[in-house]
Formats: sequence, C-alpha cells, structure tokens
Amino acid sequence: MMNKNQKKQYIENMTSQFDKTEAVIVTHYQGLTVAQLDELRKQMREHGIQFKITNNRITKLALEKTKCKEISNLFTGPTAVALSEDAITSAKILTKFSKENENLKILGGIMGTDILDVAGVKNVATLPSIDEARAKIVGILRTPAQKIASILLAPASKIAILALEKSKK
Repeated sequence: MMNKNQKKQYIENMTSQFDKTEAVIVTHYQGLTVAQLDELRKQMREHGIQFKITNNRITKLALEKTKCKEISNLFTGPTAVALSEDAITSAKILTKFSKENENLKILGGIMGTDILDVAGVKNVATLPSIDEARAKIVGILRTPAQKIASILLAPASKIAILALEKSKK
C-alpha cells in the first residue's frame, strides 16, 4: 500500500507522463507470466516506450488533469499502459505480442487527440513506421531520376531507337 505522499507523487508523475507522451495504449495483462511481462517490457524499452502496470483508482485521478482524460473509462481490472512518442511502433509491438499471447488484451488508447478503440489500435499497427514511410518516399523520388539518368547516359543510337519507337505510336 502507498502512503499519502507516495500517492501524491504517483499522481504527479503519471500526470506529467500522460501530458508529455504522444500516444497512450491501455491493455489488460491478466494471465501473463512475469517472464512474458519482462519480455514485453524489453521489446518496448528497445524502442523507447514505457510499459507500466497501473493503479487504476489513482491513475484515474492523474488522468483528470490531462489531455488523456477521455480514456479513463478503460482503467478497470488489471491494467497496464504503453506510453510513447511513436504510436505506430507501440501499436505494432502490442498487437504482435497479443497475437502470440492471448492473455494480453488491447483495450484502446489515445494518439495525439484521437481516441482509439481496439480496432483503431490495430489499424494504427498496420501503418508504416516513420522510417518505412521515409524509405518509400525516397524510393519513389529516386526512380524517375534514375530513368532520366539512364536515358541521358545511353548511347546516341539507343536514344534514336527510342525516339523512333515513340514516333511510331
């Protein structure tokens, strides 16, 4: 049990974390072993994501003063939260882990100002990460430049053949 000062500190700490993070995903973890929870925490830490088991009553008090207050109804039962700056990565990790371990249940969350239900979290998990999106954009931008460069570097005979073929169409 926490004493009054510990509760006050917990509320202040959680309020600060809820306000600072871009994404909060709420889960039920009942039935997971300590080893499974440790594995999940390890995967989350590798991506800079905090995964915390919460005290629901006190966490709801902390939520009252934050942008995340709309998700306080999710805090019932054995609850844990993922707090991160990257909603896509945390959603991907939790979705994958919940498929492998049926005892982890995703309840919903918040991304920026958008409230997410279970389906919303799973949809976010299908989005490409920031790095994947950047790689796709670079690939798209490089392709036309490579084609132009290959045409310009081609011998004059190939350019003439290409022009002849285009004129026939």
